[in-house]
Amino acid sequence: MADLPSKARVVIIGGGVIGCSVAYHLTKLGWKDVVLLERKQLTSGTTWHAAGLIAQLRATANMTKLAKYSQELYGALEQETGVATGFKRVGSITVALTEERKEEIFRQAAMARAFGVDVEEISPAEVKAKYEHLNIDGVVGGVFLDKDGQGDPANIALALAKGARQRGALVKERTKVQNITRSGRKVTGVDWVSDDGADQGHIACDMIVNCAGMWGHEVGRMAGVNVPLHACEHFYIVSEPIAGLSQMPVLRVPDECAYYKEDAGKMMLGAFEPNAKPWAMNGIPDTFEFDQLPEDFDHFEPILEHAVNRLPMLGEAGIHTFFNGPESFTPDDAYHLGLAPEMDNVWVAAGFNSIGIQSAGGAGMALAQWMDDGQKPFDLGDVDVSRMQPFQGNKTYLFERSKETLGLLYADHFPYRQKATARGIRRTPFHHQLLEQGAVMGELAGWERANWFANAGQERAYEYTWKRQNWFENSAAEHRAVRENVGMYDMSSFGKIRVEGPDAEAFLNYVGGGDYSVPNGKIVYTQFLNSRGGIEADVTVTRLTETSYLVVTPAATRLADQTWMQRHVGDFRVVITDVTSGEGVLAIMGPNARTLLEKVSPADFGNVKNPFGTAQDIELGMGLARAHRVTYVGELGWEIYVSSDMAGHAFETLHQAGQDMGLKLCGMHMMDSCRIEKGFRHFGHDITCEDNVVDAGLGFAVKTSKADFIGRDAVLERKETGPQSRMVQFLLTDPEPLLYHNEPILRDGEIVGYLSSGNYGHTLGGAVGLGYVPCADQSAAEVLASTYEIDVMGTRVPAQVSLKPMYDPKSERVKV
Repeated sequence: MADLPSKARVVIIGGGVIGCSVAYHLTKLGWKDVVLLERKQLTSGTTWHAAGLIAQLRATANMTKLAKYSQELYGALEQETGVATGFKRVGSITVALTEERKEEIFRQAAMARAFGVDVEEISPAEVKAKYEHLNIDGVVGGVFLDKDGQGDPANIALALAKGARQRGALVKERTKVQNITRSGRKVTGVDWVSDDGADQGHIACDMIVNCAGMWGHEVGRMAGVNVPLHACEHFYIVSEPIAGLSQMPVLRVPDECAYYKEDAGKMMLGAFEPNAKPWAMNGIPDTFEFDQLPEDFDHFEPILEHAVNRLPMLGEAGIHTFFNGPESFTPDDAYHLGLAPEMDNVWVAAGFNSIGIQSAGGAGMALAQWMDDGQKPFDLGDVDVSRMQPFQGNKTYLFERSKETLGLLYADHFPYRQKATARGIRRTPFHHQLLEQGAVMGELAGWERANWFANAGQERAYEYTWKRQNWFENSAAEHRAVRENVGMYDMSSFGKIRVEGPDAEAFLNYVGGGDYSVPNGKIVYTQFLNSRGGIEADVTVTRLTETSYLVVTPAATRLADQTWMQRHVGDFRVVITDVTSGEGVLAIMGPNARTLLEKVSPADFGNVKNPFGTAQDIELGMGLARAHRVTYVGELGWEIYVSSDMAGHAFETLHQAGQDMGLKLCGMHMMDSCRIEKGFRHFGHDITCEDNVVDAGLGFAVKTSKADFIGRDAVLERKETGPQSRMVQFLLTDPEPLLYHNEPILRDGEIVGYLSSGNYGHTLGGAVGLGYVPCADQSAAEVLASTYEIDVMGTRVPAQVSLKPMYDPKSERVKV
């Protein structure tokens, strides 16, 4: 094809709404030589049959920011391009049929206000007034967002494509990428073939963007990257024309797995059923283009039965269209965006879990800015493709998990809800022993982790609610054991990365904010920073030898943290290796932790030989281990690292020795409630890439006096100006309400932010939260002088505040 270039700055693969959005936003930033290749016709995969619902509110502030941007963009696209997008701000109503769902949507409404979204909680009668056709039997409440909208999905994509073309992008249809050429950690180009096979060629390029939708997994494999997603069947019906039906808000009835949209005098009913139907396990047919899948009325019938009762007009109107089309879903119901960890110039924007239209504008904008600046414009951790673990590209895993994830869109989003499918894949060396002792497992990044321990005779399962869940008192007892006696819990899932080589010290001093020029056995708590002083990783680094260090990371960010280091190696002579599975880790925490360890080891655990922040090799029972004196719960304690072959013996030895001491096995819920009492930050919630390390209250961990390191200038500048926000700890004065995260913070009656994390402080006697309070040109005393409240489901609850940890502010307990 003469009109295809031999070289481009970027090749975008896939012409759905997200590929068109990426092209649009790159050209808006002034990029030239942008080529978009679509295997068939623009929108012919999933975009063309999307419902076109455009909502603003998402689960986090930044995802909401992107969704708000999308609806603002679509409102202006028609004027810019002349392509009618069908975008209308019709508003949306979500109704609750249970008190639990009501609490969920009312908490979401409070969160929306903190994110700057207009929202209104409404009664059943007010729901009826706004949606006259609805049968409100069983409705207990609702929320209304007046600026939510709907649009024509295909035309939105075509408008974005036209906007990109107007600024010089080449958008080529019926051109399939059949191979991606690579050299080391970079792609070098794409081989293409025309739809009729008559033409083929190669485009050399500086980078690619995988916007291939449900083909994203396959395209990722060609590029050497992991893009875990799977296509599922998605059903909706369109009624016959209904006389007198006028424009209505979008209606969601999640308790009945249904959404409703009026369109041109007809009513659309869509479903997110609890047990979905994965599609194309053996690959998507090469001929797929604007295809529909076979009807399955039996599968859809339960949804329709509820719908006819909920919207009686549907029972009278007749069905004009029964539609079944495929959409892609990811293992955690969040889309994939960003720079793939396996390659240095492969970008991903795929797997939009049925919210592609409302997400595409913002996701395209964010990715384009990231590509242009070389760093994220703000925290995108929810959707960063580097959160996905390598095993999650396994097709059998994706098939099993996708059965659940489609339905989870409309399921109750209870706190601590665990996935039910595709479980048991990654197990620590202590897995069976913990189960024998009553562990109730949760899952993170595929790891099975003991979250809490059931009592004898207690059912080993979660009973979900927004109130105190069935494990609340179990976790409280574990919490008290760690505070008052001794507890033991499994930390094997935390990432362990060895950094070795003659330049290991110099490399870490460049990539991290701490000072790693320390003696062997010294543990350094530290952050990896970006050029803005934002926090890319929150880790501990232990010097093992002159030329080797162990970096310990949160379980979910091991791959991202390792990738961050790998991308900054440059000329440093180091080798970076994931050794997570090589060692099991048992945390022994509490005032009597030293006594327990002295029963099983002849090593000296005293303050002279083994002060806080140091590690030593020890004998343990009849085996060997390494004891790190460090804590994430704010008590005297050690993390015991033991090679996987000796892990079983180590567990038996410690557990048996602790029986006459009242040793209690503990879970991850305990760890989180203890750490928030101590004010310890949680990466991904309290600290992210957009949170300056000084504002986060972690400036003490950054050593600006050492040689240059990433982010040094930004840290020095912020120390000069003073923090623009301060991380504040909140304790509700009423012991009954619970905090999770995203609850609005009110300062002297005005919303100034939201909680980044929350849990119950069993020692402090109330729910505890952490959150940022803006404080430019204000002293710490001025910040604390105000009156604070936290909005819990629309109720303002007074809170005590502190900039220092409310529990053991001087950290005396960890150093005894």
